[in-house]
Amino acid sequence: MSPLKDLLKNPTTLVVDVRSPLEYAAQHIPGAQNIPLEEVTTRLAEFRSIHKQVVLYCRSGNRSGIAVNILKQNGITDVYNGGSLENMQFLLN
Repeated sequence: MSPLKDLLKNPTTLVVDVRSPLEYAAQHIPGAQNIPLEEVTTRLAEFRSIHKQVVLYCRSGNRSGIAVNILKQNGITDVYNGGSLENMQFLLN
């Protein structure tokens, strides 16, 4: 099993969709929170207060990669790029 799949099977892992609210409304991983990439820097305190592993995803893996980098640069290290929505769906099945 992949490390990312293990993370997703852990019920304490938080899954965050960094796409726009419109994209999120169209389709998302059940239970995922929607925090658009544009809001990540203004919601750093929220991420700091989570105290659990966070897997971020988007349409292609690009925006989630940017979000992971922003969080790591701000000292939030237990974050992982889940890649695309399709990749996340594959890992969850």
